[in-house]
Amino acid sequence: MSIRHGLLALLERGPRYGSQLRSEFESRTGSTWPLNVGQVYTTLSRLERDGLVAPGGEDAAGHTLYAITDTGRSELREWYERPVDRTNPPRDELSIKLAMAVGAPGVDIRAVIQSQRHATIQAMQDYTRLKAQAITAIEGGRADERDDLAWLLVLEQLIFQTEAEARWLDHSESRLVRLAARAAAEPAPPAAPAAPPATGPAADTTAVRSRSARTRRG
Repeated sequence: MSIRHGLLALLERGPRYGSQLRSEFESRTGSTWPLNVGQVYTTLSRLERDGLVAPGGEDAAGHTLYAITDTGRSELREWYERPVDRTNPPRDELSIKLAMAVGAPGVDIRAVIQSQRHATIQAMQDYTRLKAQAITAIEGGRADERDDLAWLLVLEQLIFQTEAEARWLDHSESRLVRLAARAAAEPAPPAAPAAPPATGPAADTTAVRSRSARTRRG
């Protein structure tokens, strides 16, 4: 999630101060990506530096307000129209974990997969329950229906994501089972042939030493 563009989107609705932006950002996304005030004000400083926002006075409580500029609106429009770049996908901890677990000594990768599958299914059930709550809120005509709809879209993306993750885990386990079965069915490599008896001067020397040893023991 681009915090930079998320704040611009909220400021397009009118001037706001830092903690207000944080609250609205978390409300719109259902606290899926929590922010702290420090992140918000750091981002606002950069937006101001780039000419995308400007100080907009103070409210009655003395909070410094920020307002989006025309340049900021143009940047926001371009962000909405520009597809999300997938050429550099974010690092996924689960993918890295399984990649490292393959062939790692003492690691039962199937146990790792089964543990993750349980957690993934639990998360899917939690998201589905929250989705039902969001739909109920929307159908009930709550005043913040826009935030409920935004949260519903985020939840549905999370549900699709966990469903895909569960399918990938099933696929990964099936592949491991097939590879293990193939390895078990392969014939064992032939045993190395025994070394032939030594011949020549070296063998004669060994025989003489052996006879001498027996004579001394006799």
